Amino acid sequence: MNWLNYPLVVLVSFTLWILGTFLLLIPFKRKQKDAAGLTLVAVGILVIAWFIIQLWIHLDRPPMRTLGETRLWYGFFLPVIGYLTFLRWRYRWFLALSLLLASVFLFINYLHPENYDKTLMPALQSPWFVPHVIVYMIAYSLLAASSLVALKGLYHHWKETGVQEELSLADNMVYIGFAFLTLGLLFGALWAKEAWGHYWTWDPKETWAFLTWAGYLSYIHFRIYAPKKALTPLLIISLAFVILLICWFGINYLPAAQNSVHTYSGS
Repeated sequence: MNWLNYPLVVLVSFTLWILGTFLLLIPFKRKQKDAAGLTLVAVGILVIAWFIIQLWIHLDRPPMRTLGETRLWYGFFLPVIGYLTFLRWRYRWFLALSLLLASVFLFINYLHPENYDKTLMPALQSPWFVPHVIVYMIAYSLLAASSLVALKGLYHHWKETGVQEELSLADNMVYIGFAFLTLGLLFGALWAKEAWGHYWTWDPKETWAFLTWAGYLSYIHFRIYAPKKALTPLLIISLAFVILLICWFGINYLPAAQNSVHTYSGS
């Protein structure tokens, strides 16, 4: 994958994120080092944003058609979420984990290059294409972030050190992510009506999208009706994220999805 110097972009971003995280995690002289660390992290995020813009221009279409292209958006939104969360709540561990997960997705693209082209099938040439994918990527990034929080919470629950901080942060991530997830479903239904004449057909992708939505809705309901429970909601988030991953790319490998109208997304 040497289009638009992607390996160099990844190297620069990784280096900036590693240096920035190192400065943020150093326990002494934090005021000065925090400013430098946040600057490095922000520049790394801007490098990814610049690459996405250049790729958009180069392809003459939104880079949202294939799984590799959506991983680029994941690699952009996750650090943004971690960065904003740090500015709001000063969670250093959360920013570090967000950068780590974003790096994993960007590195997968490096290991599995794709043949990018400028073509878009007719169904994708719709005004709903960009908003549908964008809100879903924001939702997926927020919900992936909530899964990081859940993993940390499960560790603390196992160590019996308390998980209220993690549950509070998970609530914020899931509530916002669920709102974007719902918008993604609605935009997708409107797009399907325009492209195929039906709002919903229980296509395999649509079915797993509904299961993902139901999974996070279950978490919200459980938190409302059993706010003092800790282990169960953390497990619900973890399971819901597995369902989300199946919906995102696992569905492409299921025999039932081979004739799906959503197989245009590629691999």
